[in-house]
Amino acid sequence: MSHPAPYFVRSHHLQQSKTCLPLLKQKRKPMEKLQFKTRIKASADHVYRTMLGKETYKKWTAEFNPTSDFEGSWDKGAEILFIGTNKEGKKEGMVATIKENDPGRFISIQHLGIVDGDNKITEGPQVEGWAGALENYSFAEENGETVLTVDVDANADYLTYFDETWPRALNKLRELAESNTVLA
Repeated sequence: MSHPAPYFVRSHHLQQSKTCLPLLKQKRKPMEKLQFKTRIKASADHVYRTMLGKETYKKWTAEFNPTSDFEGSWDKGAEILFIGTNKEGKKEGMVATIKENDPGRFISIQHLGIVDGDNKITEGPQVEGWAGALENYSFAEENGETVLTVDVDANADYLTYFDETWPRALNKLRELAESNTVLA
């Protein structure tokens, strides 16, 4: 699988890419559970704020797509769009809802569909491959560090991609949090 793809399963997030959208439109395949962990020398609250801060979010999720961004709110029950642009400059990404948000402890994102230009598609064959998928982040403080655990439901087509990309994204998040990057 070539480069930029899902934020989804950061979920961090299934994001925007010309490569992803055609696969999302294929017939539903079984989801697999993936887990990624990293230790960060910072408080859970700081890691949480670094992860979700508008500018720092763009930096760590750039590992999935260089134009990665979000629109919406991280509040429980809120709709959020994980977006970016493909090589032709078209907006693409995922439509999701925030199922849970306990700051500094746990975030659960449920993916509902895809963003295709100005359209949100939340039903039909185009979203069967991802609709309902969860992306969960757990923050646990241990000995002055935070263990960040990411649990994601992944379409089988993305297993190799996520196994390669999630660790890079989490390394970038760790660098940002440990450098005390200013949050916005």
